[in-house]
Amino acid sequence: MSEIENPGTAGPRTGILDEVLQLGHGFSEAERPWVVDALSRLEPHLSRWDPASIRVDVSVKDRDDRDQQVTLRADLPGRPQLVAKAADPNLQKALAEAKRELLQQLEDEKQKREPMNNRQLRKKTT
Repeated sequence: MSEIENPGTAGPRTGILDEVLQLGHGFSEAERPWVVDALSRLEPHLSRWDPASIRVDVSVKDRDDRDQQVTLRADLPGRPQLVAKAADPNLQKALAEAKRELLQQLEDEKQKREPMNNRQLRKKTT
């Protein structure tokens, strides 16, 4: 497990992604290290929640087929389930694309809940 700096406590904490990631259909436990590494950009976005209250699932349908599809699901407290899918013959590319889609959904959810006044202040330039 990797250690990251936890901004809430200013101390190191075990990588949250490794704690909450569930490998689904098409992935084996032996692949966990590279899957966690491939999805590591999700960690800062997930670190605001308690690891016990979140879950991230990754699965692949039709693995090693040209129509393989990676699905990432994130269950976060107070948020609807987020689902990101990507299809690519290259598994690493499909996983990267699904990760980008999930990151975009996380950012969209964050903006929906941000007070309107804060958004307007941030857009102003001096």
